Amino acid sequence: MSNIYEDLHQFSSYVPPIDLTFHQYLLLTDEPLLVHTGSIKQAENLIPQLKSVLDGRQLKYIFISHFESDECGGLSLLLKNFPEAKPICSEITARQLSGFGITDDVISKKTGEKLTTGGYELEFISYPSEMHLWEGLLLVETKRRIFFSSDLVFRFGKTAGTVIEGNWQSEVNGITQEQVSDPERRAKLQQTLSQLNPAFVATGHGSCIKL
Repeated sequence: MSNIYEDLHQFSSYVPPIDLTFHQYLLLTDEPLLVHTGSIKQAENLIPQLKSVLDGRQLKYIFISHFESDECGGLSLLLKNFPEAKPICSEITARQLSGFGITDDVISKKTGEKLTTGGYELEFISYPSEMHLWEGLLLVETKRRIFFSSDLVFRFGKTAGTVIEGNWQSEVNGITQEQVSDPERRAKLQQTLSQLNPAFVATGHGSCIKL
């Protein structure tokens, strides 16, 4: 666990066979926000770390960018330990979660919508996520100018707690066919992201990026 940027905490696990690091993030404010749960096994390791950092505070929200094991596989376990937390996701992801019996207090958001608290402002962007191009969401925290990139900004290696210098437009241009397979939707997403001006990229995999 590391305090990666301002009041943003990063939790990481490295999987050697695929040379990939998986990150989850906690924005530690009066209404704490967790970004991604990790798989069920990763969530088992995450929960005691979360409780330590929260230090008695209740987890308020759990953001899920899209329906995949490392984004929401540990959600049921997280909700058992933090029953007051409310998942935030797209309508399609909410439908998938309902198939696993997770239906209470799920907050569905659409692109362009916002969620504002006393400590942060979240803005949601449409994300045609792999592998079925199901409609997911990307997240921007506008006060701190943090972009949570999910699987769009992607690097292999052991990268817990690492931050590199980068260029935003280069990262946007580097979104590949493997990440968004439909050319038109990829181009539209890149056009949308090009209009952003983040200061920090909190990646799902790989080094975070200071811009």
